Amino acid sequence: MHYQLTQEEQQAYHRDGYVIKRNFFSNEETNLLYQLSIDDTVIGNSMDFNDQSGNRTRLTLWFTPGDDSFGLMSRSERMVHAVADLLGTEGDVCHFHSKVMQKEPKVGGAWEWHQDYGYWYKNGFLYPEAMISVMIALTEATKENGCLQVLKGSHKMQRFEHGFAGEQQGADMDFVHAAEKVCELMYVELQPGDALFFHSNILHRSAANTSEKSRWSIISAYNLSYNIPFREKNMSCIQPIEKVADSKLLESGVQKLVDADFLIKEKEITLHVK
Repeated sequence: MHYQLTQEEQQAYHRDGYVIKRNFFSNEETNLLYQLSIDDTVIGNSMDFNDQSGNRTRLTLWFTPGDDSFGLMSRSERMVHAVADLLGTEGDVCHFHSKVMQKEPKVGGAWEWHQDYGYWYKNGFLYPEAMISVMIALTEATKENGCLQVLKGSHKMQRFEHGFAGEQQGADMDFVHAAEKVCELMYVELQPGDALFFHSNILHRSAANTSEKSRWSIISAYNLSYNIPFREKNMSCIQPIEKVADSKLLESGVQKLVDADFLIKEKEITLHVK
């Protein structure tokens, strides 16, 4: 299978703020990842976040990539090389965090318009161009079950101010409304195994899941080693990734998350989710 990002795909990312790579993981690999996503080691460490309507979305987040199936995915050569293609070679690719998103049927909540860097800026990262998120669809993502929406090209507007919206933080809506007038709204519909690479400053949101189908995904966030944050406690974000062969994921079978440094939701916590 061909995993390398083409020159056209790289140009699309820099022009539009995102690019989709179809079938980035095979059906067999994606099924393995989905099986881990519903394991007790993941579900048992999930947190609930409510939107402004009181609907709930669950997520499980951890920082250091290990030898579990998700760690083998985020450390795979195809992932690390693709991220390096998009971020450049000025620094080494590092893993900031990964999270399993669990948007359940009928009750899966919305996420407000926001930018990743709207949050990460507050962690003390100085260079938004050194950061990226990669979403892997574990189930089908459609308009009906609350797929991601992006404002195409909005990453070029740089960072907007963010404030509280329910248990989330959202971008200043005056700026969002202005961006909506000049940027095309895109619904990012994905099939299991598709990968979405998106810029740290692109405006994005997702609607509530009102369908009968779950929307599950895993998102890995990456940072280049020179982008050293001054307010971030978890230093995996500046530790160069120890890459593993693409074949390792299937060869290892389902490997559970053991001793992962999970994020624990506290009263004051607000983090970036999708």
